[in-house]
This record gives sequence, C-alpha cells and structure tokens, in this order.
Amino acid sequence: VQLQASGGGLVQPGGSLRLSCRASRFTLDYYAYVAWFRQAPGKEREGLASISRKDGSTDYADSVKGRFTISRDNAKNTVYLQMNSLKPDDTAVYYCAADPFLGASSMNPFVYDYWGQGTQVTVSS
Repeated sequence: VQLQASGGGLVQPGGSLRLSCRASRFTLDYYAYVAWFRQAPGKEREGLASISRKDGSTDYADSVKGRFTISRDNAKNTVYLQMNSLKPDDTAVYYCAADPFLGASSMNPFVYDYWGQGTQVTVSS
C-alpha cells in the first residue's frame, strides 16, 4: 500500500473535516501530482483537487472551489484535504491518488496509478 487515506466521518451540514493521505512507500517527492477524488453511490469518480510536486501549485474542481483546500506537509509525508462548509451532496467515499509521471494537473482518475483505500465522509443532520 503506497497511500493511506484517513480522516473521514460523520459531520453535520456546514461542518468541516480534514482528510489525510500519507505516503508510506515513497516520499511525497516521488509523485509528480497527488489528488483527491470522491465517489458517491451510483455516480462516477469525481476529481476534486490536485497539488504538484514541482511548486506546490493547486487545482480545484468547480464543485469544491472556495470550500476545499489541498495542502502538503513534506516532513510528514502527507497531503491534506481541508473541507469546509460541507453539504449533504458531499457525502461520498473519498480517495487520494498519486502519479510520479504526470506532466500536468488532471482530474481524470484514469491517469493516476496509485490509490489509497478510501475513507467515508457522510454529511447529515
């Protein structure tokens, strides 16, 4: 297992959660891009945010822009997804993914070679 996702749980609408994705086999610098995805029942896997190795630049899907923030802590070998103002529509299994060779940010799940195991986020009152 190269990536370990954690931090999911049950939160009320309007609340916050921070997800973590820890790289266990290689350092974060091995991966050109690390990204977060989610998948709700009956829906396709959706790209949410990515962060680059080169300069830490970030990219966000319109659905989460302004509410979610991706960041990295190289000392802890971990990428985070801070999620604020959560809505019931954010309920899904959240995955982190990474790839060592991507040349540019991508929200396409098929271009990422390495995946974490998923963590459930449920937004409900």
